[in-house]
Amino acid sequence: MSELRIALQRDRVAFQPGEDLVGAAYWKLDSPARALEVRLFWFTRGKGTEDAGVVQTVRFDEPKPEEARPFRFKLPAAPYSFSGKLISLIWALELVTEPAKEVQRLEITIAPGSQEVLLGTAPEDGARKKPFFARRVQ
Repeated sequence: MSELRIALQRDRVAFQPGEDLVGAAYWKLDSPARALEVRLFWFTRGKGTEDAGVVQTVRFDEPKPEEARPFRFKLPAAPYSFSGKLISLIWALELVTEPAKEVQRLEITIAPGSQEVLLGTAPEDGARKKPFFARRVQ
């Protein structure tokens, strides 16, 4: 199996929206690849349907069997990394070989203060107030 690795500047894995993420992709391939890609994407984990979205990619064409190449992403303003009782949104980078589709993943955090947002829980007694916009005007 090939060796794939993603290294980030100063080993950071937590970022604020809008920051630059700088890193390098390293590989040692067992078989030739047409290209490799680093993908910045988010995905959901938890109950219900899982969702995902690729935000940016950096493609490395005609890679040597063993090589390191730099990459840079401008991080988006949203969505934030968050965890709740039922669902979480996780950001990650993946280094993917083509056509073999070997993958190395590194999870990261993108949120204000570089801290994952922890969602609160609903009141246990079930007594919820209607949001302001849902109230009837008499």
